[in-house]
Amino acid sequence: MIGVDLGPGIRACFTTRAGGVSPAPWDELNLGQAVGDDPDRVAANRARVQDWAGVPLSWGHQVHGTVVRLVDGPDAGTDDCDAVAVLRPGLGAAVLVADCVPVLIADPDARVAAAVHAGRRGLLAGVVQEAVAALTAHGADPARMRAAIGPCIRGPHYEVPAAMRDEAAAVLPATACTTVDGTPGLDLPAGVRSVLTAAGLREVLDTGLDTAVDDRFFSHRRAQRAGVTTGRSAGVIALV
Repeated sequence: MIGVDLGPGIRACFTTRAGGVSPAPWDELNLGQAVGDDPDRVAANRARVQDWAGVPLSWGHQVHGTVVRLVDGPDAGTDDCDAVAVLRPGLGAAVLVADCVPVLIADPDARVAAAVHAGRRGLLAGVVQEAVAALTAHGADPARMRAAIGPCIRGPHYEVPAAMRDEAAAVLPATACTTVDGTPGLDLPAGVRSVLTAAGLREVLDTGLDTAVDDRFFSHRRAQRAGVTTGRSAGVIALV
């Protein structure tokens, strides 16, 4: 796990593939329930992550939208959402990724936090802004918030059609980039940072880790090119 410091009373990390019980091709710490892995193994892997967090975790089913699920009590539901906001201590949240951007946000003073799944569609539709707004509505101040951008596919390796890049840039100019091969690309972490900064956040940590080339992490695009199945990592945040 890659731990990040988001302030006192906040436990936050981005999981790697290591430390779980799943065999290949999900090896090892697959946290996704919809990728063909045995449900009991996924449950065991999620239990290990929850043990690390030290509090009950709420997991959503990511659908590349903008719905923010509000959690103020222990909850094992799996409704569709792309952000989970935790509204009281003793609880935590996790979102699943395998190239999309996991974003963790917390206000240590207000004691609220959120885990956000920011894929291309969700990012452009405003999921990060919705998460910040949900926390603000429950006492947080963007100027006090701290955020972390986790391992994800990075612009140098995220090739897309030129029309897709241009459409994204029309919404978020920071996302437009060129890959290492000189082709059109998307820099989703840059887009996330631009949204957070515009929302008033002053402290934004970026891990800089690229799932496209770092096999410590699951990558849907890398697996797709190899013709294999892959698992899901998570961005995890807990109010302890």
